[in-house]
Amino acid sequence: MSDVAIQVERLGKQYRLGGPRAGYPTLREQIRTWTSPRRLLRRPARTANRPPFWALKDVSFEVRRGEVVGIIGRNGAGKSTLLKILSQITEPTTGGADIHGRVGSLLEVGTGFHPELTGRENVYLNGAILGMRRVEIARRFDEIIAFAEVEQFVDTPVKHYSSGMYTRLAFAVAAHLDPEILIVDEVLAVGDVQFQRKCLGRMGEAARSGRTVLLVSHNMMAISQLCHRAFWIDQGTLKATGPARDVVNQYSAAFARVAEGDLTGAVGQGDGRVLPLDYRVTNCRGEPIPLPVTNEDVLVHVRLRVREPIRQPVYGLEVQNEQGVRMLCVNTAELGAELPPLGAGEREVRVRFKQVPYLPGVYRASFWVMNPQGHIYMMTHADALVFEIGQSRLYGTRDVDHRWGCVYTGVEVDCDDLAPRTVSMPEQSSQVAVHDRG
Repeated sequence: MSDVAIQVERLGKQYRLGGPRAGYPTLREQIRTWTSPRRLLRRPARTANRPPFWALKDVSFEVRRGEVVGIIGRNGAGKSTLLKILSQITEPTTGGADIHGRVGSLLEVGTGFHPELTGRENVYLNGAILGMRRVEIARRFDEIIAFAEVEQFVDTPVKHYSSGMYTRLAFAVAAHLDPEILIVDEVLAVGDVQFQRKCLGRMGEAARSGRTVLLVSHNMMAISQLCHRAFWIDQGTLKATGPARDVVNQYSAAFARVAEGDLTGAVGQGDGRVLPLDYRVTNCRGEPIPLPVTNEDVLVHVRLRVREPIRQPVYGLEVQNEQGVRMLCVNTAELGAELPPLGAGEREVRVRFKQVPYLPGVYRASFWVMNPQGHIYMMTHADALVFEIGQSRLYGTRDVDHRWGCVYTGVEVDCDDLAPRTVSMPEQSSQVAVHDRG
């Protein structure tokens, strides 16, 4: 048997952009074309001048049996497209991929769940969709339910589940697949912190059991800890491969010293009322600084285009370090800040970090605008804003990195003298009296 589990040769995937006006005719146009005797002459020619979009281009690699490989890259780099091709959901435009072994794919948690069915029924339905036989599902049913922590609600329709319960059950089903090759796309972020640890533990078990695992994640710590090797995909091409920690360090270093950036197209979710334009990092006086350092004030300016006035805006910010650890997640409503209305037009929001506590390294941030009820007008991707904190004279040295921890703070140290004291005892004569009762 070959030692290679996945062999990819010069893989490419091409898409056309723009919907109906970019070459995908509407149903009405298609019917008119099909019923016309001159249908070959009526094919729309309006896409002739539009260049194609290559989601992947000339990607080649191989993964050996038992390897755990992480795939990293920015949003839109082509990671998910690669996994869909390997899972045989979509076909490549050029090249090909040979898969040796049974494949289990965790590409979208909850695919196939029906809201009217109970948790029990959805376990069997979803398991079948993912390729499990009924006897396998029955054998592992109790284990799946216990992993998801929904024993009390197993016979309740999932439409009554909270979002956390829903995602926990969906991941539990997918996590109990027993394939030779496991393909996982960004599903380790489901549920609360405790459940995320269980998910990571489950991925670790799969790695130790000798399965071949492909893992896409923005959690650099998970990639470094779980994976033997990593692939960095950038704009559809394979930019770097090698030991996981080395590739993660290259990926993080590529965004170092970023003091400004374009945010158009960086929207993760929202209703379109607010659009991000760009951002820049300055000192507290608004002056550009190429590299802020730990323990100094930093100002992040985010420029927005507001289409409709917002009466009670709430601004939120999340910051992660280069290992994917969440360093901060806060919004102005939680801080009790009362902010003026956000008028229509171009506006700039400034976020001030007072004596920024982060140790030297690369940090990624997400920014959002919502209302007090939690409705999101705009939220950027998790890694849309990138900035680096540089070295400064902390602890009497300039060589401080993540091995020293995550944050810096002033600590006061006091000491009491608790040394044992020598106590001199006065000399006393010993006398023994003997009484003769004879």
